[in-house]
Amino acid sequence: MAHFKRLNTKIYEAKGPDVTPDFIYWKQLTQPVLVKEFGPIDHIDFSPKEPHHFAVTCSVRVQIYNPITKLVTKNLSRFRENAYGAVFRSDGTLIVAGGEEKNIKIFDVSTKSMLRLFKGHSAPVHRVAFVNREPQIVSFSDDKSVKVWDIPTENTLHTFEGHNDYIRAGQVSPDVPNIVLSGSYDSIIKMWDTRTAKEVMTMDHKSPVESLLFMPNGGMFLSSGGTDIKIWDVLAGGKLRGALAQHHKTVTCLKLGSGGKRLLSGSLDRHVKIYDVSTFKVVHTLDFPNAILSLGIAPDDSTVVAGLSDGVIAVQRRSEETTSEKRPKKVAFNYKFHDILSNVDEIVPDLQNEKEAKYDYYFRKFEYAKALKAALMPYVVNKHPERTVAVLRELQKRKGLPKVLKYKDSNLPNWLTTIKQLVRFFISHITDQRFTRFLVSIADQFIDIIADRVDALPSDIGLLLVQLYEVLNRENNLAMELAMVEGMMQTLLYAQVTAETDNEINYKLVKTGENNAISAK
Repeated sequence: MAHFKRLNTKIYEAKGPDVTPDFIYWKQLTQPVLVKEFGPIDHIDFSPKEPHHFAVTCSVRVQIYNPITKLVTKNLSRFRENAYGAVFRSDGTLIVAGGEEKNIKIFDVSTKSMLRLFKGHSAPVHRVAFVNREPQIVSFSDDKSVKVWDIPTENTLHTFEGHNDYIRAGQVSPDVPNIVLSGSYDSIIKMWDTRTAKEVMTMDHKSPVESLLFMPNGGMFLSSGGTDIKIWDVLAGGKLRGALAQHHKTVTCLKLGSGGKRLLSGSLDRHVKIYDVSTFKVVHTLDFPNAILSLGIAPDDSTVVAGLSDGVIAVQRRSEETTSEKRPKKVAFNYKFHDILSNVDEIVPDLQNEKEAKYDYYFRKFEYAKALKAALMPYVVNKHPERTVAVLRELQKRKGLPKVLKYKDSNLPNWLTTIKQLVRFFISHITDQRFTRFLVSIADQFIDIIADRVDALPSDIGLLLVQLYEVLNRENNLAMELAMVEGMMQTLLYAQVTAETDNEINYKLVKTGENNAISAK
């Protein structure tokens, strides 16, 4: 037994997600707590001040929630029609909100009283923003205009016009309060400067713009529209630096987390993708039960809230056991423990004798039929199909499958049971990409072995064989369709490469002609 090599069943195990620091960090969020509201959730914004309450704009009200209790602490209901886009000021004391009434309202968070009312737009106002370090707000309206307002006097300071459709996205630069971005359903992004009262930059997103977001340094910004998130370089004159296409439905909202080091994007495909800002690679994904219209994240990453299209708020809170106060103590302990171990010459690991599996025991005894029977037990098949596949592979290597499946009158009940279990296993797992190639070859060998006894099989096994045929036929049709798609994609890619090569050759010929002309002169 000491020299017997056990089956390697791990080669077929399903690979889980890579356990990265980001995976561990975001997995600490608890399961979403669902809170029902009165309509689609238009906007979510977190207060920058602790305990980081969040404002939810929905229907004809703005409700402020406690992230710990998930209960409403304040209700701003001074709206006759739908409210839109409520956001906190940087000190967390004021909230500004637009609405279907074409007005902008400022509220005192502590008293819930309305302090200012701004009138001047001729259509609903969907997005508003405070201007950093200035007593001003900016509004973005469906009347295709952007207005800058003076808070003390309620007067309009600037009006920017230039879009050809509704403006549903807007941002004020965090570092340069004079710079305002607006994104419209005409697919155009415009940058405005309040110092000159002029448009300074225009970018084309190629899809209706749903959200805009400045990066922390203000030198770059992101735009979302369609299924793409595009990265624009302000310092290079609005040059497109790249595009992210991780969603398969419209990207509706963008937020920054982890102190500006992580980007979160919500989409109608029900996923929130989390990106590393340094590489713009996806490091984690959060899943929600319905299409995401709005998204919010607390400044300390303690709470993530998604507003869904069915009027549900999904609140995910970081578990109390993984708070930042407890984490450093654990790290310090691990560090000291490592220092102690580093002074030891050799560490002898604990030896744990694993229990020998039944199929290994029967293989060691060359009892192949019993080994297959052990591998076809319901628990093994349902929980660990990779072990069943490993046993079949070992039987194939030892050329023991014909011996196991050979018909014997004296062993008819056991033979029929084995046949039935094998066919059911093929039906359930032959489409699993981990096993498909091997199980197809084994199923082919299996049919050849029992071919001379097919007519004598009971009707229930016959029906199972018909079902197996249908599964294989569907898999074959799918493979043919995928091959056709691959061929079309290769044709398109080849045409693209050919066009780029022709352009490069033409460019070189032109440059060569110019150089020859210069030399001749």
